Amino acid sequence: MFGLRFLCCFLSIVGPALAASPPTTNRAFVQSKLQPFVNSLALPPPQAQLLSSKLDQDSNLAAFLSGKDYQSSQGCWRSPTCVVFPSSAQDVSRALKITGFFKSRFAVRSGGHSPNPGFSSIDNPGILVDLQKLNQIEVSQDRKVASLGPGGRWGDVLAALDPYDVSVIGGRIPQVGVAGVIIGGGLFHFSGEYGLAGDNVKNFEVVLSDGTVTDANADRNADLFWALKGGGANFGIVTRFDLYTIPVRNIWFQVAIYTPDQVPTILDAFAEWQNKGASDVKSTVALIIAPEATTVGLIYSAPADQPAAFAPFYSIPAATVAVPANNGTVLSLTNILGTTFSDVPQRHDYRGASSKVDLQLYKDVYAFWREQAIAVHAATGANMTFTLQPIPVNLVDQGIAKGGNPLGLSRINQQWWTTLVDWENAEDDEKVRAVPIATSEKWKELGEQRGSYIPFLFMNDGSRDQSPLSLYGAENVARLKQVSRKYDRSQIFQTLQGDGFLLSKL
Repeated sequence: MFGLRFLCCFLSIVGPALAASPPTTNRAFVQSKLQPFVNSLALPPPQAQLLSSKLDQDSNLAAFLSGKDYQSSQGCWRSPTCVVFPSSAQDVSRALKITGFFKSRFAVRSGGHSPNPGFSSIDNPGILVDLQKLNQIEVSQDRKVASLGPGGRWGDVLAALDPYDVSVIGGRIPQVGVAGVIIGGGLFHFSGEYGLAGDNVKNFEVVLSDGTVTDANADRNADLFWALKGGGANFGIVTRFDLYTIPVRNIWFQVAIYTPDQVPTILDAFAEWQNKGASDVKSTVALIIAPEATTVGLIYSAPADQPAAFAPFYSIPAATVAVPANNGTVLSLTNILGTTFSDVPQRHDYRGASSKVDLQLYKDVYAFWREQAIAVHAATGANMTFTLQPIPVNLVDQGIAKGGNPLGLSRINQQWWTTLVDWENAEDDEKVRAVPIATSEKWKELGEQRGSYIPFLFMNDGSRDQSPLSLYGAENVARLKQVSRKYDRSQIFQTLQGDGFLLSKL
């Protein structure tokens, strides 16, 4: 009954708009349009007959189908937004067919983690396709592939994989949804060893704009396969990700807290590790700086005892050891990370910038950010972080070896800076967001002066006014647009999708 329920829900939204236009089209014309549409939904005969009858009785549909005066009536659309919860690829197919037929604006939500307005939500009028019921987690008999639904959460995924002694390259925060991470690229603790999440997809099951359910992999629809590995929500709705598992379960890690006066020393150690220790691809460092404290997580993708790769950090006395050095599991680390993020509703933003490994640049931009972050906190209560994400050259090489992706990354050691911002009052939006905006501009200004700026923006860290796709390189952008036109011939993901990092914006 999904198709019928969704269409009835949809008609409750567009009904007032349809009624604003007089029926001027003959019955034969209406039937020539409606019957193929109903047939395309592949409903059981009783449902199809009921749906045909309901549509045939609504004379206002004639004006819509003829296109007469329909756009001018959009001001009449004041009904609540329709939210649909597909539980299969066929449900998604029907939702797209119905949405495309009526030319309704829509948005798609996996976990809804993005704070960017309209990226996983939509205003009235519009349809929200919420994928939370597509949350399956299945492991192949040989444990080499995990099949994940787009609406799952990474904490649930890693918990399900733990008994199999494997993990996947996915999201670091357990509350985050599966799909957005992967189609944006996906940076994980072990990406330095195995590449980005998108690079570790074996197959995408994807629903195209015309409702076709197909696969994209190295052998079938290979151009679409390439585009989905970081090209965002421009091509279809992925309803299943088949990811290669990695043989990582038991790991070494520790988490320590440092005082603000120790930040220069921490940055010294971080840059030294990037230049030397990061050559051990099993090692990674999580560096999160806040005005009042700095958190350093050292993570090694195998059991160990004080891995030598982290030598630059061991001599720095910690103010607090939050998690002592231990041999734990990927799941235990994930559970710890889950406790560090508040579920209290607030306003959020994040932002990104990239550079080569450059210690002095790190220190200069940090000093600029810190002064402003403290001032805006005093004025608004906003909290924000200064996070350096290490990107070793092996991460880039893994992507190349696994068939390539559209990101256009340079084969050099680099860092992807991001900031997480939380505040309460809408009237402070402009004042709060001005700090990360100015900081990203400072990365570019000082980085260009020092020859260290990298014109790349990690999509998963991109803010609403940024344009990660425009920095993928002219050749890759042209190829992405070609893939979009091939698989989305009606271009509904560019014209009807509410918002996002869309190719149509370039």
